[in-house]
This record gives sequence, C-alpha cells and structure tokens, in this order.
Amino acid sequence: MQVEKRTDEPVLLRGYAAVFNKLSQPLGFSHYRERIAPGAFTETIKNDDIRALVDHERGRIIGRNVAGTLRLKEDKKGLRYEVDLPSTSVGQDIAISVERGDVSGSSFGFITLSDEWKTEDGEEVRTIGKVKLVDVSPCTFPAYPDTSVAMRSLEQWRQTQQPGYGRELLRGKLTILEAEQSMLEE
Repeated sequence: MQVEKRTDEPVLLRGYAAVFNKLSQPLGFSHYRERIAPGAFTETIKNDDIRALVDHERGRIIGRNVAGTLRLKEDKKGLRYEVDLPSTSVGQDIAISVERGDVSGSSFGFITLSDEWKTEDGEEVRTIGKVKLVDVSPCTFPAYPDTSVAMRSLEQWRQTQQPGYGRELLRGKLTILEAEQSMLEE
C-alpha cells in the first residue's frame, strides 16, 4: 500500500484489498482458512456501490466508487484499489499512518455468493468464487497477510484475538450484516 501526494490534487492511496489464491490467516472458532479465486470480484465492481473505509468502520469513510473517489480493478494479482483521500481528519490520519508504516495491510468486507469447502493437509479451506463487495479498507490487522505490503505473522494475528480487540472486528461484521439486510429488504 502506498500514499502519493500530488500537487493541487487529492492524496492518492493505493493497495490490494485481496490477493488471489493465497490463504488467509486462520479464521473463526474452527480456524478454517480462506482463499479468493480469480474473478470473484468481476461482477460486483461493475455493478455495486462500494465504499472505502478505514478498518471497516462505517464512520470513517474515505472513498466511494459511485462518487468516483474509489477505483477498483481486478488484475492477475488480485483486487487493486485507489482512493482519492478526502481533506478530512480521517483522510489525513490514514495517509500519515500508511506513510509511517503503522498501517500496511488491506482488507475487504463482503457477502459470499459462491464458495467451495475442502480439506487440504488436514485443514478446512474455503475457496470463495464470487462475492458482493461491501467495502475495501486499509487495515491494521488484515485476515489475508499478502494484501499490499502486509506480511503479518500468525503470532501477531493471535494477539488480535485477545479480549478487547473483538469490538473492532464486530464493527466490520455489523457493516456487512447491515448491507445483507438492505439487500434482502430491496
């Protein structure tokens, strides 16, 4: 992930929210793992209203594709995004945090539309084939360590599972559930 300061233009934040065919950190109570299949985002980035949020927090919006401030593209590596950061405290804070290296990973909020489960080397693995994308997020603790420049260790991930950390995770999950509910009400 990188920040680019441009003269007389918004600061540009770039990163990969997802990298194809790479396993996530262990997830959930059963410690299953996920991988994203190429093409999982093709339809959603053409058709859906997607936000860029900081750490999946809906109150910290930094871009939106329908507003033209968030651009999304699938390439051979994964889901690439660019955000024209707003001139707000949230925009300035995330730019500084990325420049300093405090925030180096990315994540994405999604609703699964198709997936497949298999056991690989004694481990449950879910391959996600198609999603409805809700948000992309520069993220302090990404589930997928290969996003952007993040190379988090399993031990660092385990530290996020300590009491008190779950509040931030639940906020992200709440955003996804609310998006699912809106889809059902339509």
